Amino acid sequence: MDASAQARFDLIRENLAEIINPELVESVLAEGRNPRVYWGTATTGKPHTGYFTPALKIAQLLAAGCEVVILLADVHAFLDSLKAPLELVENRVKYYEKVIRAILEAVGVSTEKLEFVLGSSYQTSPKYTMDLYRLSALTSEHDARKSGAEIVKQSTNAPLSGLLYPLLQVLDEEYLNVDAELGGVDQRKLFVAATEWLPKLGYRKRAHLVTPMVAGLSGGKMSSSDEDSKIDLLDPPEVVAKKIRKSQAAPKIVENNGIIALVEFVLLPAAALAGKREFRVERRDAEPLIYTDIQKLKDDYSNDILTPQTLKPAVADALTRLMAPIHEAYQASPEWQEITLKAYPPPVAQKKQKKVKDKGSRYPGANKEQEIPEHPKP
Repeated sequence: MDASAQARFDLIRENLAEIINPELVESVLAEGRNPRVYWGTATTGKPHTGYFTPALKIAQLLAAGCEVVILLADVHAFLDSLKAPLELVENRVKYYEKVIRAILEAVGVSTEKLEFVLGSSYQTSPKYTMDLYRLSALTSEHDARKSGAEIVKQSTNAPLSGLLYPLLQVLDEEYLNVDAELGGVDQRKLFVAATEWLPKLGYRKRAHLVTPMVAGLSGGKMSSSDEDSKIDLLDPPEVVAKKIRKSQAAPKIVENNGIIALVEFVLLPAAALAGKREFRVERRDAEPLIYTDIQKLKDDYSNDILTPQTLKPAVADALTRLMAPIHEAYQASPEWQEITLKAYPPPVAQKKQKKVKDKGSRYPGANKEQEIPEHPKP
């Protein structure tokens, strides 16, 4: 590759955990072509702050001259253990597009060059369906389950739809005509399977751009279905502050620390994109701590120079500022607010029915007509 292509590749590779088959991306750049990349999201629970990670990567891909497709995977949402009932999917798709555009605009990315595609717009076509049958015939139940183990809800008697989910995601690479797919570390098994399965159908294998996963507030993976692990993008500032205050962040422990993960994968990259890569921690009785490098922050935390008590408020403040444009866009859009109510209707409170006890007929105050007549005296 020439210097220009190498610089583009370096930007594509930046902040990734891994690139599977990087030579495929390099060859596209060497041809002088713009790599076509897709990122898909199943339209299930409300997007959370973890979505900033792919959004920031998408910003870099656009800066590197890539064509970026965002797949709103409505069929996948339904297949994954009915996480999104069919009657809600249409509005959840609209909600997701609104949120994703707002996230990207919040970090200064123009969404004009993005291509949004609805999964059901092509996944129900005869050709796609036939390819799904063909791939089903070539894939074992064991391999299908293994490939989706970390992305599809698992249970002892899971629906068959969960086995179809990874097959559809593999076929999407061909039908969206991409050179690479962007996704988290939790999808790595599926990405490896895709490189093996697509050639069986006569299709070329693709590269995979693997982003690191943001640890949740409770220490594990940040998930849309786990309220304790995440901060929703429309959570008000007081809720953000409360969730961060209650989050697990043991002193001196860096691993699986969701608060540090937010700084590393969201706040510092977003600040860099805005033109000034730094994270500031105010202290009551000392000079503020200013970090431009995540390793320095981790070292200070390990050595108890930076404590959870000082880090948490700083993260809450920075995250609130980052999310402010999303909140403003939501408040300015009655259409978005209406879509939200339709996509995520509030649960209907069930009134408790007072159980009528059968007291029999001989309790005090019973209707005399209902009493059992006495036996006549002889």
